[in-house]
Amino acid sequence: FPPDSSWDAAYERELQTFQDIGDAGEIWFGEESMVRIIRWLEKQKIPLDSSVLDIGTGNGVLLIELAKSGYTNLTGIDYSPSAIQLSEKVREKEGMPNIKLKVEDFLAPSAELSGFEICIDKGTFDAISLNPDNAVGKRKQYVRSLCSVLGPEGFFLITSCNWTKEELLNEFREGFEILEELPTPKFCFGGRIGNSVTALVFQRK
Repeated sequence: FPPDSSWDAAYERELQTFQDIGDAGEIWFGEESMVRIIRWLEKQKIPLDSSVLDIGTGNGVLLIELAKSGYTNLTGIDYSPSAIQLSEKVREKEGMPNIKLKVEDFLAPSAELSGFEICIDKGTFDAISLNPDNAVGKRKQYVRSLCSVLGPEGFFLITSCNWTKEELLNEFREGFEILEELPTPKFCFGGRIGNSVTALVFQRK
């Protein structure tokens, strides 16, 4: 797994590409994972003014799609300043000024990150879990951070390429209960066939 600086490098390249051709890129997860999340929110009749936090927003495209679907209270955070720069450019191009974007380390969130009704993670927990430097401790810290930013009864939607449903249930058993598993295709990004994507919805206890 690359050290943090190479995430930055990846986003730097995306940023350059975006500036050159106006293409936001498809960084880690495809279109269908965004559609799956938005469909679930719509099916649950989640109010459009609910506060939503995108953890590890990357290029911010999920937030743009949520805004296009009518959601108005959207925040994206990313550890990488280049990712936030990129998502700001995408936001400007799409004319979505009400999306809030911040450079934040989710493992040490600032005090103003709290009381969200919905938190979404597609790939960030995966990335943290793969960190060779104390992955177990980082995963526990992730769960603690999630408990502090997600309000009571709040929903957590996670899309993972690395973890099975059973493993995720185990990781998030402190403070969360599973509501449902979302249907996903049986393949994964990066050519590792047979690795299925797992998408789960938890509720804060």
